[in-house]
Amino acid sequence: MPWILLVSAGVLEIVWAYFMKQSQGFTRLAPTAITIVTMIASFGLLSMAMRTLPLGTAYTIWTGIGAVGAFVVGVVVLGEQLSLMRVLAAVLIVSGLVMMKLSSSH
Repeated sequence: MPWILLVSAGVLEIVWAYFMKQSQGFTRLAPTAITIVTMIASFGLLSMAMRTLPLGTAYTIWTGIGAVGAFVVGVVVLGEQLSLMRVLAAVLIVSGLVMMKLSSSH
């Protein structure tokens, strides 16, 4: 269950990052509201996952899901630049996440 909470928190981090971009510096009401609500939900799920999972594992995986997810959304949805170096960086992040998960006793 803590892993489901953690992955859900990571997905919500992707959502709030996207809507933060859409809020144009918190000047648009709807995207700003979605950002705030999904941030709170993401932090809440992360804190529940941290009841069981180690801090280093939970936080690293949460930020990694958010970072790689935001990168993918940026490229696919927002048309941001895709380069070999950026893909390699994302692959390295995912590799680190897998290693972190494998090293966890939970």
